[in-house]
Amino acid sequence: MDIKKFVRPNIRSLSAYEAKDIPCKVKLDANESPYGFKDALKVVKSINTNRYPDPAAKELKKLVSMELRLRTENIMHGNGSDELIYYLITTFGGPVLYPIPTFSMYGIISQALGEKRIAIPLDKEFDLELEKILKAIKKEKPKLIFLSSPNNPTGNCFSSDRILKIIEVSNGIVVVDEAYQPFASDKGFMPMLKDYKNLVIMRTLSKIGLAGLRVGFLIADGEIINEVNKVRLPFNLNSLSQAVAVKVLKNKKALKSYTKSIISERGRLFSEIAKIKGIKPYPSEANFILFRVKEPDKIYKRLLKRGILVRNMNGVVNNCLRVTVGMPEENRIFLNAMKEVI
Repeated sequence: MDIKKFVRPNIRSLSAYEAKDIPCKVKLDANESPYGFKDALKVVKSINTNRYPDPAAKELKKLVSMELRLRTENIMHGNGSDELIYYLITTFGGPVLYPIPTFSMYGIISQALGEKRIAIPLDKEFDLELEKILKAIKKEKPKLIFLSSPNNPTGNCFSSDRILKIIEVSNGIVVVDEAYQPFASDKGFMPMLKDYKNLVIMRTLSKIGLAGLRVGFLIADGEIINEVNKVRLPFNLNSLSQAVAVKVLKNKKALKSYTKSIISERGRLFSEIAKIKGIKPYPSEANFILFRVKEPDKIYKRLLKRGILVRNMNGVVNNCLRVTVGMPEENRIFLNAMKEVI
């Protein structure tokens, strides 16, 4: 039996997203926080493993709503941002428009669901090509537009006026993915929610030290939340993730301290990378730095031989590697190795 004959054509041509587990001493490839919250795991003792989790994640959403000064009706929880992207595309369909390079799951999930994809390249400054996007909106009438700001893998925030113009012109839903907003200098688009009914914002706890929990949030007008909630799987956020997330979010002091340390270390790391001849780092508003080198494939392999794992972005952004901001000691090891391998 040829199984491929039964597979839908859009899936047949799709390549699986590979999250490779590569052994290394210093892991700086996945935009994870170097700080964790092991103490928060003490709440595990209070979880009844024989019971399903709270399907509405009431306590968690209450905390988030208080922090964001929103009603819980404007928030939907998800198993990371990936699940929420899946729900949005399932609910509204396509065409789906997004800039490139950007977070790959916008395109992968669109293809998996059989929706048309419209990818518009960024300009030379890694900003949105406004005229091309507006032209595509007029011609293709996308139902969903995904804008990651700060953007992965480039690290920059898109121009606010360009994003606003896209929201105003679009007849579809505009999703501003603010996964890296805690590290950015601006406050993001949360204040704009009351002015634009077609604006949706995504946030996640993955970048601030809880990547292992897979907790994300969709923030939007209540009507949008109600529609997307129709396709949400029941009990999609497990009891452990809910309990630990609640415990950590109450520890505001630690969260602010860790975020501040990452931002400070990002500045130092950028300055030191810029001093190394043959490397061009790009300014970042996220917890990683994209940098250009000659022969990135060789540099990547040389670093890996020294036990240092970064992300090889060559092919996505030509001649570029991406390094996550780690602990000061991890960053020092990376910098010393870069001086050797370059």
